[in-house]
Amino acid sequence: MSAIPSVNLEEFLSGDEAKKQKFIKEIGAAFENIGFVALSGHFLSEALVKDLYDEIKKFFTLPQAVKDTYEIAGIGGQRGYTSFGKEHAKGRKEGDLKEFWHFGQYVEDNPKLESEYPANVTVKELPDFNNVGQETFKMLEKTAKYVLRALALHLDLEENYFDAYIKNGNSILRPIHYPPITQAPKNAVRAAAHGDINLITLLMGAHGKGLQVKNHEGKWVDAIAKPDQLMINVGDMLSRLTNDKLKSTIHQVVNPPKEFWGTSRYSIPFFMHPISEMPLNCLENCVDKAHPKQFDDITAGEFLNERLIELGLIKK
Repeated sequence: MSAIPSVNLEEFLSGDEAKKQKFIKEIGAAFENIGFVALSGHFLSEALVKDLYDEIKKFFTLPQAVKDTYEIAGIGGQRGYTSFGKEHAKGRKEGDLKEFWHFGQYVEDNPKLESEYPANVTVKELPDFNNVGQETFKMLEKTAKYVLRALALHLDLEENYFDAYIKNGNSILRPIHYPPITQAPKNAVRAAAHGDINLITLLMGAHGKGLQVKNHEGKWVDAIAKPDQLMINVGDMLSRLTNDKLKSTIHQVVNPPKEFWGTSRYSIPFFMHPISEMPLNCLENCVDKAHPKQFDDITAGEFLNERLIELGLIKK
C-alpha cells in the first residue's frame, strides 16, 4: 500500500486541543519528511464528488470540435479547455498525455482582482457543469484554508497567517482526462516528473496506481489514497516560503501496464494559490546557521509567471 501518511482534518476542527495538536504534529512531520499526506475529514461530500466526475466525463466525451471552442487563446490556459499534449513538465519537450479544464477563482468583493483574473468559461452544452465545478472549488478551498492554518501553527506563525493571502487567491481547479493509450508513447507519460508551483495541492482521484512520489532516498513510491481521502502535497511556493523546511516533492503519473492502455484515467487537482502580491521571502523563523536562506525574494505573481513560461503555457 501507499507509503504516504494519513491524517484526519476532523481532529483539527474538533475543539479538542489534544486532537488539534496531534493533527498539527502529524501533518507537519509528513510535509517535512515526504511532502505528501492523505487527508480525510474534508468538506467534499460523496454526492458532490460523484456529480463532478459525472460532469467532467460528459465534457471530455464531447466532440473534439466542440471542446476546441472552449480553448481560449492568449491566457496561458488559465481558464477553460487545454487540448491533449499541450502542457509539458519543466525541462521536457514531450507533451504530457492529457487534456484538462480549468475553473478559476470566483472573486468576492474585490473588483480589482475580478478584472485581473480571466473570467470562468461557461459550457453551454452541460447546464450543471459550471455549478458543480464552482461548488467543488469552494469546498476544496475551504479544506485548504484549514490545512494552511494547521501549517501556520506548525511553523510558529499566527494561525490565520495565510487567510488574507488566500482569500480570492489565484487558485485553480483542474479536472484532467488521461485518454486511453492507443500506441506506445515515445518518451511521453501521462504526467512527467514535476513539482507543483503553488502553496498546496489537493488531489481528488488518487485511488489507484499511477501517481508516484520521489522520496528523500530518490526512490519512487506509490501514492494511493482511500476513496474518502484527498492527497495533499506541498507546492514550490510553500517550499520557498519555508526555506525548504516543508518539502515540495517531485511526483509523476506513470503510464499503466499495457493491458490497461484502453482505459481512461481521471484526476482532479485543486491548486491553492495566494494573491499575486503575497511575498514568498523565506520566513525568518525558517532561517538559521544550520539552514541558511536558499531562495531569492520574489512575489507569488512573479514566481507563477516564471513557471508558466517554463511549462510552455505562456510565451516570454
